[in-house]
Amino acid sequence: MKIAVIGAGAIGALVAGYLKLTGADVSLVAREDAASAINTHGLKLSGARGSFNVKIAAALNLDHSPDLAILAVKTQDIEAALAQNLKFIKTAALLTTQNGVAADEIASRFVAKENIISSIVMFGATYLKPGEVVHNFEGSWILGKAFAGNDDTLKKIGAALNKIFPVVLAPDIKGMKYLKVFVNANNCIPAILGRSMQEAFSEVEIARIGIAIWKEGLGLVKKAGVKLESLPDFPLERLEKLTAMPTQEAAKIFSGIMSGLSAVPLYGSILQSIKRGKSSEIDYLNGEFVRLARENGLEATLNKVLVEMVHKVEKENRFFSKEELLEATKGLVN
Repeated sequence: MKIAVIGAGAIGALVAGYLKLTGADVSLVAREDAASAINTHGLKLSGARGSFNVKIAAALNLDHSPDLAILAVKTQDIEAALAQNLKFIKTAALLTTQNGVAADEIASRFVAKENIISSIVMFGATYLKPGEVVHNFEGSWILGKAFAGNDDTLKKIGAALNKIFPVVLAPDIKGMKYLKVFVNANNCIPAILGRSMQEAFSEVEIARIGIAIWKEGLGLVKKAGVKLESLPDFPLERLEKLTAMPTQEAAKIFSGIMSGLSAVPLYGSILQSIKRGKSSEIDYLNGEFVRLARENGLEATLNKVLVEMVHKVEKENRFFSKEELLEATKGLVN
């Protein structure tokens, strides 16, 4: 199987590097700075499995037709990435990896729906600089057909990717993707504060905001008729139990969980983008709750405030203080 990874950020670089180490026929498409670094110095991976310098060619665009194209750019960059490489991926299976639930619909404007495979990444990585990525923690890779039933092609792709991460084939990946929105929704907090996940949520006052994000989001998806499905590493029951507790009690538990996530500082996808001077995927995470509220005549007051704060950080290149965050969310956390 010829595999192309489009995007050399945290997830794209990690996947391409690990595939190459297994001997897979894999190519990597990257931005100019990353392509130059990788072609000159190799792709540097470190973290959960040790340190590797992977010799892999990186190009600015595809120059051949792969059997599988793994789309590993941010949601807001999907259109440009597909337009630039469309000639070579028209007939390929296209696997999306983005957080949120919008990626598959965007991709369907460019390629046939039957070719699109949706996925949920449960492992974690951090982009350090062009061509250098840390693998923070292990996790499964959940795959499912976005617009059709799972088939033999999906099984074949699953078997190929199972060589680098445990693959789970999901009959209802949409319900799982919505639950993953909850997993990622708290990434906005470290992005607003400019802190690591562990540092931000070590304070119970801040963890209260995290629980309130979930409470508001869960109320919205229920009223909007969205059915959530458990993830292998994050059962729906965990979300339901924590959101059913008094906020202070749940926040203490949540703070303990988040503070012990990893010995290595984790920054979340939103803050990683901001640190790189890129626009973040906030509109596809907490912004998804805002969209659901708008389309169903509901309110997402807290998540709307947090989305606006992240956009202000992006625009002004200034993080908020803890006191400013608490003041902005005052009265929205019960």
